[in-house]
Amino acid sequence: MINALETRVTAATQMLNVFLTVDVEIWCDGWAGIDTKFPEAFQRYIYGCTDRGEFGVRYQAELLKEHGLIGVFFVEPLFSGRFGLEPLTEIVALLREREQEIQLHLHTEWVDEWPTQVFACGRGKQQFLRLFPRDEQCMLIADGMHRLERAGADPVNCFRAGSFGFNADTLDALAACGIPYDSSYNATAFGRDSGVAPGTIVTDVHIERGVTEYPMTVYDTGFGRLRHTQLGACSWAELERLLWAALEENRQSFVLLSHSFELLTQAKTQPDRVVVSRFQKLCRFLDRHRDSFRVRGFHGLCDAPTISQPPPLRGSAWLSALRNVEQLYRRSYQ
Repeated sequence: MINALETRVTAATQMLNVFLTVDVEIWCDGWAGIDTKFPEAFQRYIYGCTDRGEFGVRYQAELLKEHGLIGVFFVEPLFSGRFGLEPLTEIVALLREREQEIQLHLHTEWVDEWPTQVFACGRGKQQFLRLFPRDEQCMLIADGMHRLERAGADPVNCFRAGSFGFNADTLDALAACGIPYDSSYNATAFGRDSGVAPGTIVTDVHIERGVTEYPMTVYDTGFGRLRHTQLGACSWAELERLLWAALEENRQSFVLLSHSFELLTQAKTQPDRVVVSRFQKLCRFLDRHRDSFRVRGFHGLCDAPTISQPPPLRGSAWLSALRNVEQLYRRSYQ
């Protein structure tokens, strides 16, 4: 089935912009004793250290570079308010050395872990940026931009809210901070109640409030449910089929999600061999088909917003069922 679809679209002249996005973030598996836990958490969540080697940011960035591909690494900087700029600088340096794009990611859970509170009335832990009023969202975005630049990153021009927890106020805050692109809209998370394009499922490029939205690519699994494209949540057969389908339908963008720790098992002590294989296949595929798929970042991007939003891509019930079998196999070695 995929081969037939590939044959139909390889003769086409259009190209599809593909964004391989990686959320780079650190967690200490709870908030108690984080000062003690942080050094080991940094090694696990950033480097993906296992007894079989590294499978984190450095491994992913090197594999992308080997195939001549660029990833968009959305780096979370607010943790540095607790642990200082040095570990953030380390992350930025290893990505710059491998010629990958660095953009801004915020997990606002870190804010109340700072020694000095930013807001006069402490709110406790706030998981989503959308829980802050617009002016405070602007403050946090500007703070994150400043931290990344101090760590050696080029000025960012795209943003993604942690856990996709954004709203329409976020777009106003981004515009005020001079960030023209956002990739926080996820129709399977908070996208449809964000206040962005109310009454519409945003599935492709969309401009609102002076900001261009590049939403997560979503698809109907074949069982009437939407699923976003994520390396650890979609089989390789599904991803390949969806890429060809997006190209055939002349979509403008395909946004795939991964994480700095996505190639590890749930315990984050060993590589997840199925997901590692998916990532390797994806890199080889996009390298081989660069005449159809333009893997790129947000720097130097020219907008071409859709006039109307296309429906979600259609997946395959058969491939969804096979993915469920594969996911069961993954659980056997987690």
